[in-house]
Amino acid sequence: MLNAVLRIPTLAVHLDRQETFSFNKETQLFPIAGLIAAELNRQGKIKEEPSSLSPTSETSSEDFSPLKSVAERHHPYIVDLIAKEAAVSSSDIADFEMILYDTHKSCIGGLNDELIFSARLDNLEMSYCSTIGLINSLASRSSLQDEHCIRLISLFDHEEIGSMTAQGADSNLLPAILRRLSVLQSTETRPSAQDPDWTATAYEQTLSSSFLISADMAHSVNPNYAGKYEADHKPEMNKGTVIKINANSRYATNSPGIVLLREVASRINVPLQLFVVRNDSSCGSTIGPMLSAALGTRTLDLGNPQLSMHSIRETGGVYDVEYGINLFQSFFENFSELEKKILVD
Repeated sequence: MLNAVLRIPTLAVHLDRQETFSFNKETQLFPIAGLIAAELNRQGKIKEEPSSLSPTSETSSEDFSPLKSVAERHHPYIVDLIAKEAAVSSSDIADFEMILYDTHKSCIGGLNDELIFSARLDNLEMSYCSTIGLINSLASRSSLQDEHCIRLISLFDHEEIGSMTAQGADSNLLPAILRRLSVLQSTETRPSAQDPDWTATAYEQTLSSSFLISADMAHSVNPNYAGKYEADHKPEMNKGTVIKINANSRYATNSPGIVLLREVASRINVPLQLFVVRNDSSCGSTIGPMLSAALGTRTLDLGNPQLSMHSIRETGGVYDVEYGINLFQSFFENFSELEKKILVD
């Protein structure tokens, strides 16, 4: 669909000079789809015709439906637009879910084209970096020749609303997949006849030997609000991926994880930064602590730095995308070797 269909208009500041921007989610967030006069003109109507059906109208059993049709529950023209995009008839649509999003395209900006202006950098950017990093780590036919680990990424929905959904990080999705993978037989771990119960602790052993990177965008220092950042932890865009640390475990990073990632980054010359919030500041969180607690797996939180997180137009660094891709590629390629060398006393 090329054109924007809906728009949620805010009230002009001239009519409501409140110091803080607030609104009623029930009454003040309705999107505008068009004007009645234009819609009537499109339909060739002079005025709306009253419905001939009433709650008590008799209908045949063939016409009965437990729910109103989608064209009755939603504006018929919206249904027509969806049908057109799906290349089906409007009557073929049984139901649909619709989510509004910003339709403006991303663009490159800055004096030297060093910035990305885009919606939803959080967290599409790290999803992209991890996906391409995984693909690049498998470019060679011999990529898995000496590999005894499984390279895996998980891209979850609904992180911003709590993750407690069937496809969210707080579901059983990832543990179930890991449990099924952990009992796959390989040439190195093929069980012997004397060990018929080799699968009994395969899942637990897999978790203890695994490492989870929770990749969610990080905060770059905002020059207009520099006082909001801890003096020695002010990440900057285009200076590398950020390792996120929090003493209250809002992030799951610990020292062994930092050492591992430092070695991974050194193999491919990717710069890293550290981020710790001020002691008098609140701190966001990620799915890292949630998954770390559920799985008992070593975990580290990281992300590329950005400005204006959760705004409709976020800002990130062009070069950080390449840094992120290279970092993930190096992690997949070198983890098996490096994790044996990191000892915790």
